[in-house]
Amino acid sequence: MFDTNTRTIVVVGAQWGDEGKGKLVDVLAERADWVVRYQGGANAGHTVHIADKSFVLHQIPSGILHPGVRCAIGNGVVLDVETLFAEIDELVSDGIDVEGRLYVSDRAYEDKYGRRGIRVLDLRNPERLRKLVERGCAHANIQLATSGTKRAGVDYTLDVLERFTSRLLPLAEDVGLKIHRAIVGGAAVLLEGAQGSLLDIDHGTYPYVTSSSTTSGGAATGVGIAPKELDSVIGVVKAYTTRVGNGPLPTEFDEPLASEIRQLGNEFGATTGRPRRCGWFDGVVVRYAARVNGLTDLAVTKLDVLDTLDRIGLCTGYEAGGDLYEEFPGDLSVLDRAVPRYEWYEGWKTSTADARALTDLPKEARRYLDRIEALVETPITYVSVGTRRDQIIGVEGAVPSRPAGVA
Repeated sequence: MFDTNTRTIVVVGAQWGDEGKGKLVDVLAERADWVVRYQGGANAGHTVHIADKSFVLHQIPSGILHPGVRCAIGNGVVLDVETLFAEIDELVSDGIDVEGRLYVSDRAYEDKYGRRGIRVLDLRNPERLRKLVERGCAHANIQLATSGTKRAGVDYTLDVLERFTSRLLPLAEDVGLKIHRAIVGGAAVLLEGAQGSLLDIDHGTYPYVTSSSTTSGGAATGVGIAPKELDSVIGVVKAYTTRVGNGPLPTEFDEPLASEIRQLGNEFGATTGRPRRCGWFDGVVVRYAARVNGLTDLAVTKLDVLDTLDRIGLCTGYEAGGDLYEEFPGDLSVLDRAVPRYEWYEGWKTSTADARALTDLPKEARRYLDRIEALVETPITYVSVGTRRDQIIGVEGAVPSRPAGVA
C-alpha cells in the first residue's frame, strides 16, 4: 500500500466502530515507519491476534507490536495516564520492546472542551499545574455536591500527577512537528482512529455519538499536521454491520439470527465486553462514510462470519413515510421509521478461512463483494477472513513485507 506516491495513510472505521481497524493497522504497520493514534480515549480498544496470543490495546497504537516501528499518541487523544502505564507494563511483560519507540503529544488532554484540560506539557510547570488543579477541583466539587459526600482534593490530585510526571514527561513530544518532519523525510506514516465514522460528533447519528471527530478530517487535527499531507484514506467495514448501545441501526437482525451472528463473530466489546447489536451490511451507511471521509480504499473484515448462512442481505436504500432514501439522512426520526430495501445474495456455505487470494474465494462471496464495491463506489483493497495476521487478502496480491524505512 505504501509507495513513492502514498506515504501517509489514514485508517478509519466506516460504520459504527469495532470494524477491525486494529487488525488492518497491524498488517499495514509492518511496512510503516510511524503509526499514530489521532482520536479517542482509553474506553475504546483494538484487539490484535498474533499466533495464539491476543493483545488488547486501548491507547497505544497497534504498530507497537512490530519491532522498529515508532508509535505516537496524538493531541486528539484523551489521555488516561494510569491506563497508559498499565498498558506499557503489560506489553513489556509480554516481551514487546517499547523503549524509545513510544511518544505522547505534549498537547494530549483531558476535559478539553470545558477548557479545564490538564495537558501533558502542564506537568513541566508546577506553579501553573497547581492553579489548573485548583480550578478543576473546584468545578468537580460543584458537580459532586449533589451526588454524595466525596470531594476532589487539590493536594491528593497533585500527588497523583507527581507520580505520573517522572514517567510521562520523557515520552512527551511535539508529535505534530515530529510527524511532519518524518513525512517530509519520506517516512511511511499510518494514522489510526479509535471509533467509527457514524459516531462522529458532527457527522454521526447525533446524539448517539462520541465527543470527537472520528472521520479522516479529524486525523490531521488530531495529529497536528496539514490535511494536504494525507495521501490515502482506507475505510474499514465488516461484511455485515454492528453497533454498541442505543441509536439507529436500520438493518438490525431479529432473533435468533442476531444471537447467531454475535456468537460467530464474537461480537462483544474488547474493552467493556458489552454485546454488540448486529445487522446486514448497510450500503447507505458506508456510501455516506465514503463521502465524508474521502475514502480511497475499502477493507472488508469478517467475511468468514457469513460462511454458514443460506442467504445474505445487502441494504441499498431505506423507505420511510412513502419516500425512498438512497443517501444517509441526518434526521433520526427518518432513521427510526426506515425500512431497509434489500438485495439478497446466495450464501457460499463453505469456509473462506484458508483463502489467501480473491481467486480462492467462492464465486458467491466474490459476487457479494463486487456488489458492495459498486454500491459504495470505493474499490475493495483488503478482505479479512479470520483473526490471524495471515488471514487477510490483499486484492492486488499478497500483503508485502516491510521494506527498509526512513526513521
